[in-house]
Amino acid sequence: VRLEESGGDSVQTGGSLRVSCDVTLANWWTYCLAWFRRPPGKEREGVASVGSDGRARYVDSANGRFTITWDRTENTLYLQMTNLQPEDTGTYYCAAEGKVASDCRPEGWFGNWGQGTQVTVSS
Repeated sequence: VRLEESGGDSVQTGGSLRVSCDVTLANWWTYCLAWFRRPPGKEREGVASVGSDGRARYVDSANGRFTITWDRTENTLYLQMTNLQPEDTGTYYCAAEGKVASDCRPEGWFGNWGQGTQVTVSS
């Protein structure tokens, strides 16, 4: 499994940003992909997930503002973020794991991680 994030940047409050993750998966029958973030001085937290069945899930703080998309043809995972707030600042990581769709949640356990990309939202 190989995961490589890109697209992190500094934006103003209320702005938008899309981060990307180039994905190479293991030979899993079903799988789950997710975005996590680590705010400064805090624990890493799940943001959104999407399963191999295409179902997306979001944590409350991301619901309505963020969109996770899995482009199978390009093997790229995206996180489109809108109305960004200073509390969205952090290092954003993509994650992957072989698991069934019912277990695919942003709060779940993942064993494969990218190196992260920095998103900074300033007021």
